[in-house]
Amino acid sequence: MNPRTLTVLEYDKILSRVAAHCSFSAGAELASSLLPSDDLVTIRERLAETDEAYRLLEQKSDISFGGAHDVRPLLEKAERRAMLLPLDLLEIKGTLIRARSLRNTLTRLEHAFPHLADMAYNLEPCAHLISEIGRCVNDRGEVVDAASSELARVRQDLRIAQERLLSTLDRLVQNPNVKPYLQDALVTQRQGRYVIPVRAEHKGQIDGIVHDHSASGATLFIEPLKVVQQNNAVRELELREEKEVRRILTELTELVADEAHYVRNNVAILAELDFTFAKAKYAYAIEATLPEMVSFRPPRPVAWDEQNGDELQSHHPGSVIDLRRARHPLLDPETVVPIDVYLDDETYIIIITGPNTGGKTVTLKTVGLLTLMAQSGLMIPVVEGSKLSVFDGVYADIGDEQSIEQNLSTFSSHMTHIIEILEEADPHSLVLLDELGAGTDPDEGSALAMALLDNLRDRGITTLATTHYSDLKLYAHNTPGVTNASVEFDVETLSPTYELSIGLPGRSNALTIARRLGLTPVVVDRAEKIVRPGTLQADSLLDEIRRAKQEALRVEEETKARARQAQLLERELRYELANIEETRREVIAETRERMQRELEEIRTEIKQFRRQLTRGGDFQGGDVHSDFLARAETELSRRQMASTETVNREVIMPGDRDEQIARPIEVGDRVWAPSLQASGDVLAIHPKSEEADVQLGNFRIRLPLKRLELRQKAMREEAPDPVRVHGASAHPSPGMELDLRGRRVEESLSQVERYLNEAYLARLPWVRIIHGKGTGALRDAIRAELKHNDLVTETRAGGPGEGGDGVTVVKLIDSQ
Repeated sequence: MNPRTLTVLEYDKILSRVAAHCSFSAGAELASSLLPSDDLVTIRERLAETDEAYRLLEQKSDISFGGAHDVRPLLEKAERRAMLLPLDLLEIKGTLIRARSLRNTLTRLEHAFPHLADMAYNLEPCAHLISEIGRCVNDRGEVVDAASSELARVRQDLRIAQERLLSTLDRLVQNPNVKPYLQDALVTQRQGRYVIPVRAEHKGQIDGIVHDHSASGATLFIEPLKVVQQNNAVRELELREEKEVRRILTELTELVADEAHYVRNNVAILAELDFTFAKAKYAYAIEATLPEMVSFRPPRPVAWDEQNGDELQSHHPGSVIDLRRARHPLLDPETVVPIDVYLDDETYIIIITGPNTGGKTVTLKTVGLLTLMAQSGLMIPVVEGSKLSVFDGVYADIGDEQSIEQNLSTFSSHMTHIIEILEEADPHSLVLLDELGAGTDPDEGSALAMALLDNLRDRGITTLATTHYSDLKLYAHNTPGVTNASVEFDVETLSPTYELSIGLPGRSNALTIARRLGLTPVVVDRAEKIVRPGTLQADSLLDEIRRAKQEALRVEEETKARARQAQLLERELRYELANIEETRREVIAETRERMQRELEEIRTEIKQFRRQLTRGGDFQGGDVHSDFLARAETELSRRQMASTETVNREVIMPGDRDEQIARPIEVGDRVWAPSLQASGDVLAIHPKSEEADVQLGNFRIRLPLKRLELRQKAMREEAPDPVRVHGASAHPSPGMELDLRGRRVEESLSQVERYLNEAYLARLPWVRIIHGKGTGALRDAIRAELKHNDLVTETRAGGPGEGGDGVTVVKLIDSQ
C-alpha cells in the first residue's frame, strides 16, 4: 500500500487504538506493524480469526493473557550463557504457564473456533522447564532450600551459625559493663559482618575491628574480637550459599537456553493471539461487523451504439463497494452520521458535490480507511451485509498540502500527487481525489478535472472524487460509468446533515442561504435574474427528486421493519405453538394412561364377580348374570379400542379436526392456518389486500385469506363488536424495533416518544430500542425518558442474543 495514503487516511491512529487493547508488548508490537494485504485468501483468514475472537469474547469474558511477557531478550541472554536472575526465570515461567492455559482452553473449543485452536495447538507445553523453575524459585523470586540438597545443608548450617553469633552479641550488648559505651543496645551489619554501635568517645573501651562509622562520626560500628571467628564462620557459609545459588541459576539458564526455540515460538504465538483478541476488542468498542471480502468480478468490455457511435456501456473493472451505514472509526460514535456508499453494475466512478464542511472529505476518508482496515483483517463499523473488493492499491490525494520549502502552491501540490497516482494506479486500484482541479482558474480547473476523470475511466480505475465544479455534475450525468453523489444541507438550520445521496448531484444553496441570513431581497432577486433560468429549474427539480428519494427510502425502511417484525412474531409464535403442542401431547398421554387404568380396574372387578358366581354354584339367574358379564367385557374392549384410536388421531392431527367449510370468511369466524398449524379467531377483514387479522393465542397476525380455512362460523345472535369488525389495530404498526444509532440525543428522544405512541396505538405488547453502547450518553438519556413515559410498564437491557446493553426492551401497557 502507498505509504503516503496510509498517513493521509490516518491508518496509524487505528493501529494505535488496536495496540492499546493488547495485553503485552509483543502483541502491541504486531499491532503497530500491521499492514493491509492484497491477497484475498490471507484477508479472509485474518477476518475469520478476528471474528472467532469476537464471538469467543461474547461467550467467555475470562480470556486473559495475564502473566505473559516478551521474554525474547532473556532468551538471547540465556543463549549467550549469561546467568538469568530469579525474577527473569519467573517471567519465563509465567509466560509458559499462560501459554499452557490458553492452549488447553482454545483446543477444547476447536469445533466452534477452529482458527484459534489451530494457533493454540502450536503452543509448546514446556512442562519440564515450568516444573524446574517452580521447584527452584518461589513466587517472591527467591531460590528455595529444596533447589538442591547442598543448598539446604549450607543454609541449615548458616542458620545455626547465625543464631550462635547473634546470641553471643546479644549477651554482649546486654552486659551492664558494656551497655554504657553503646549508642544503642542492638546488633547490626556492616560490610557483611555483624557489629555493634559504639559511641566514638568510648572506642577504646571495647576491643574489636572498626568496620564503619555514622554520617556524623558520633558512632563507630565495631566487630568485637570475641566474635571474629564466629563472624568468619558465618561469612564462609554465606559465600558457600551464594556459590550454590549461582550454580542452580546457571543450570536453570542452560535449561532455558536448550528450550529457547520452543519458548520463542510460544511468545510469537501468544503475541499473535493477543493481537487477534485486541482486534476483536477494538471491533467491540466501535460496534463493528464482519465485511464480506470478494474478488473483482470479470471486467466488462465497452459497448457502443452502432448508429451514432455513442458509448453505451463503460469498461467496468468489476470492483465491488457496498458499505451500509458506514461510520468513520475515529469520529465520535454518538455524533457521527452513518452513510451508504455503493457501486452498481454500471458505475465505478463517483463524483461527490455539496457545501464546504458538509462531509465530502469525510466520505472519502471513510471509504479509504474502511478498505484498509478490512484488508488488514479488522472488522469495520458498518451493518451486516457490507461488501468490499480486495484492491491491490489504495491511493489518496486529500487535504491542502502547500509546501513552502519546495515553493509549491495548493494546486501544484495536488498535481504532483495526482501525477504519482496516475503512474502507479491500475484497474485493481482504488483512487480517492479531494477537491479535484481546485486551486486554479475555475474553467481550466474544471476542464483538467474532466480530463483526469476521463483518463481514470478509460483505464477502468475505481475512483471517488469531490468537487465544487457544476460542470462535473453534468459530466457525471452524461458519462457512462460515472455517477453523481451529494452531501445534504439543511437550509432551515443552515447546517450540513452529513448524509450522502448516491445518484443525485449537490445543489447550490448560495441564494437560499443569503436570503435566510437576511440579505436585502432586492439583491437576491437581482442575483436570481442573473443566474441562468435553467440552473434554477435544475435546482428545483433536484429538490423534488431528493424529496421523492427520501420518501422511497422511508417506505423501504418501514417495509424492512415490518418484515423483521413479522419474522420475529413468526419465531415467537412457532415457539409458543411448539410448547402448546408438547403440553397437549402430555395431557393426551396422561388421559390415555388414566383411561387404561380405569378399564383395567373394571375388568378386574368383573373377573372377581365371575369367580364369586362360580364359587356360589348354581342359583337362579346365574346364566343371566354370566351373559351380562360377557356383554360387559365385550363393550369394555370395544371402548378401549375406540379410545386408543381417538387418542392416536389426536396425536397425529394437531389443531382443529373439523372439516373445512366452503363459505366466505367473516369477522368472528374460527379459522385454521395450515402454514402455522394453529387455529384462531378472525378479528378484522381487509378486502383491498385480501387479508385478515387473526388472533392466534396471545399474538395478532395478518395472513392472506387464501391461506386460511374456515372451520366454524361465528355466532350472530349478538351485535358484532365494532372494534373487532373494523380491526382492533386500525393504526399501522411502526415495527418492533427503533434503530437510533448515530443520532443525536435531542432528536432521538422526540423520535422515541412518537414511536411509543404509534406502537401503543398498533397494540404492540413490547418493542426494542437500539441505541448502541458507545459512551452510554444516548442509552442513559433514553432510559431516563422511558421511566417517565405513561405508556411504559417495564424496561430491561437486551439479553445475550438481543444486543446486550446496546438495546433496551420496552414493555407497553395493554391497549385493550
